[in-house]
Amino acid sequence: MAGSALLLMPPREALALANLPAIFAPMHSFHYANGSLHCEGVDLDALASTHGTPLYVYSKATILDHYRRLADSMSALDCRICYATKANSNLAILSLLAKEGAGFDIVSEGELFRVERAGGDPGKCTFAGVGKTRGEIVAGLKKGIYSFNAESEAEVAFINEVACSLGMVAPIALRVNPNVDAKTHKYISTGKSENKFGIDFSIIREAYARAAALPNVKIRGLQMHIGSQLTSVNPFVEAVEKVLPFVEELKASYGIEFFSIGGGIGIVYQDSLASGHLDWWDSHEETPLTIEEYAEKLVPLLKPLGLKIILEPGRFMVGNAGVLLTEVLYEKRGSAKTFKIVDAGMNDLIRPALYEGHHEVAPLKEPLTEKTEVVDIVGPVCESGDFFAQNRELPLLDAGDRIALLSAGAYGFAMASNYNSRPLPAEILIDGDQAHVIRARQNLDDIIAGEVVPD
Repeated sequence: MAGSALLLMPPREALALANLPAIFAPMHSFHYANGSLHCEGVDLDALASTHGTPLYVYSKATILDHYRRLADSMSALDCRICYATKANSNLAILSLLAKEGAGFDIVSEGELFRVERAGGDPGKCTFAGVGKTRGEIVAGLKKGIYSFNAESEAEVAFINEVACSLGMVAPIALRVNPNVDAKTHKYISTGKSENKFGIDFSIIREAYARAAALPNVKIRGLQMHIGSQLTSVNPFVEAVEKVLPFVEELKASYGIEFFSIGGGIGIVYQDSLASGHLDWWDSHEETPLTIEEYAEKLVPLLKPLGLKIILEPGRFMVGNAGVLLTEVLYEKRGSAKTFKIVDAGMNDLIRPALYEGHHEVAPLKEPLTEKTEVVDIVGPVCESGDFFAQNRELPLLDAGDRIALLSAGAYGFAMASNYNSRPLPAEILIDGDQAHVIRARQNLDDIIAGEVVPD
């Protein structure tokens, strides 16, 4: 099954192919073998014994499979995939994608630094974000990034000023806010008029005209992004159809080179058909969006433009390629709930606390009984929001047992912190039967490095 992590496949079909419990439907590089959960050819329980927990583990085969499937599906276009670095910025993962020819969507000078260190080409980078600093703009110009995706007219004027001070011309695209409801969680919806991102569709034409009059910017394209974790193609189609006539105008008026339709392709975090649990938006079951459907609907709309099409996927590339391993420390039984307290905390994986993100829970040892119990999986951090699962029906777990929190490859380690002065976990990349440490576990000295007590 290595290399076949078809995360956007309907859960029942995926289950038939993988011969796995329903919880594994979206994650084909993770499977039980000889009674233990494996990633590709590596036993995860043995890995946890060697490297300790909490521990992030990623599948190389899954990441490459997702990139190649997306690239193949869009091959009828002049398409560049710019991986959204913020989803998971480990150098090893960036290097994998750079070697595949990917570009990168970056939002800080630090991410640009990472991309270069990983062998990525700044000339294939788009620089996004609503609050670029002078230092970041200078760095992007000097490194020769492909385009600044500007989020406001004030930002365009500032980029022009910085470029002028360097005697350079900055390539830009304006980010249009098409006011399309992505029907996703409010914290990851970005394409409506009340969101902080982009320039309102009603004034975008005038904004381009004013930008074109500035001497130290060059209009290179148009960008949009309506939100993250979309599991229907319809919002993508609605946004593209709304913006297409304006893209044609820009091509005729300013000779633009590209149209970026952003990222946002969702993954399946849960098989709600199996669990009966409803996800955190709009109280409906999570349904998969296939790459085939995405391409079938969008390629015919985009091909007649004759422009470079840029995609900026992040979660889609790495989300279901990663798990967080953690060990049960104690059981606490109360009158209302049973808690399984684990050694990972919200500082290691904040998605459940931040926006009630769902992660399936899988024992590292295959359950020998069908008995289950309803429990909360919680961490040691001193916050009530420090949980990974609530009122979840799970196999029986005892102290010392280890579990995997699935679909943790995106916005997991990338959003981790030292809250409660807890060391950051190690990260492991699996390549077949080989396990590579791609980030060492922090020690206590690492946590306080750089801190100074004044005399």
